Amino acid sequence: MAQKQIKVTLVRSVIGTKADHRATVRGLGLRGVNSSRVLVDTPEVRGMIRKVNYLVTVSEV
Repeated sequence: MAQKQIKVTLVRSVIGTKADHRATVRGLGLRGVNSSRVLVDTPEVRGMIRKVNYLVTVSEV
């Protein structure tokens, strides 16, 4: 059975955000605004998304 995947897109700039939030965005593999990554839906990834939820959008693949 394939693992569930989610698409994460950076929709706001990280300029002016806390350093740990910028590091979390980088940890998700996002670079510039409108960049996207397809990630495996794990509790660790969900926690990272929850931390920077004001910067990203999430959709199911």
